[in-house]
Amino acid sequence: MPTILLTAPYMIPFLDRFRPVFAHYGLEVIVPEVNERMEEDDLLRYAGQFDGTICGDDRYTARVLEACAPRLKVISKWGTGIDSIDKAAAERLGIVVGRTPNAFTIPVADSVLGYMLAFARNIPWMDAHMKAGRWEKINGFALSEATLGVIGVGDVGKAVLRRARAFGMRLLGNDIVAVDHVFLTEYGVEMVPLERLLQEADFVSLNCDLNPTSYHLINRETLALMKPTAVLINTARGPVVDEQALIAALQSGKIRGAALDVFEEEPLPADSPLKGMENVLLAPHNANSSPTAWERVHWNSIRNLLQGLGIPADDLGEWQERLQAAMGA
Repeated sequence: MPTILLTAPYMIPFLDRFRPVFAHYGLEVIVPEVNERMEEDDLLRYAGQFDGTICGDDRYTARVLEACAPRLKVISKWGTGIDSIDKAAAERLGIVVGRTPNAFTIPVADSVLGYMLAFARNIPWMDAHMKAGRWEKINGFALSEATLGVIGVGDVGKAVLRRARAFGMRLLGNDIVAVDHVFLTEYGVEMVPLERLLQEADFVSLNCDLNPTSYHLINRETLALMKPTAVLINTARGPVVDEQALIAALQSGKIRGAALDVFEEEPLPADSPLKGMENVLLAPHNANSSPTAWERVHWNSIRNLLQGLGIPADDLGEWQERLQAAMGA
C-alpha cells in the first residue's frame, strides 16, 4: 500500500474530508506537524517512509531527494511555485514534480490592488488616527494619477495590470522573457528596463518567480533608484527582496513604504523591525486566500499525486462532485 506524506498547510485542516478519497485509492497518510513549511532536516526524518507527497513550500533539496529515493516517486506541490524543490535533482532521480499553474492569480492580483488603494487613499492610517481620537485629514491621491511598475509579467503580473488599467494608471512592465504584444497593446503596458521602471513607478509590484536572476533583485542598489514617495509591494517570494536592505531604506525614508505578504524567513521573526514600522503593511503569506481557489488546488494536487504514483484516477471527478455537494448540503 503506497504511503504519502501530507505537509501542505492549507490542506491539512481539511484532512478528514479527504481521508475517504485517500482510502479509496489505497493510500496511507503520514501527517507531520507543520509550521508553515518543512525544512531539510524535518523532511530527512521521513526519508524512505513515503512514496509520494502533497507539499507546500517544503525544502526538497538534492540531499533530501537523494535520501528519499528510490521510494519517492512524486512530489505534488500544493500551489504553483516550485522554487523550493531541486528540479534538476528530481529529474535525475526520476521523481515527478506536479503543480497547479495559475493557481492563485485572482486573489493575489486583488491583494496587490488592495495594497495600492490602501497607500493611495491612506485608509489604514486614517482609521488608526480616528480610533486614537484624532480628527486629521491626510492627503491622498487617485490611482489614475500614479504609475505602476510590474516586475514579472506572467499570469499574476498580467492580472495586476488589467486591474490597474481599469483605474486609469500608467503601466510599466519588466520581464526577462518576451511578453505577448497583443496583451501589451490592449492594456497599454510599456515594457521598460528595470532601472527605468524603478525610477518612474509610484508603486512597484513584484510578481516574478524566484530563480537565480530574481534572488535579491530588490537590494540596496535597486532600492536607491526608486522614488522617495514610492511603495514596494511583494506578493511573490520573500528572497526576491534583500530584507535588510529594504528595512534600511524604509528606516531612512529612501522609499515611502512597503506592503509585504512574503519574507525571507517565514514565519516572520518576532523581533523583525518590520513589525514596528508604521509605513509597512504586513500579511502572513496569505495573498492566495480564496476558498474557491483552494478547492481547485486541493483536487488538482490529489490528481497530480495519483498520476505520479501510476494510480488510475478516472473516478476522481465523481469524488469531487460528491464531497463538494456534501459541503453545500
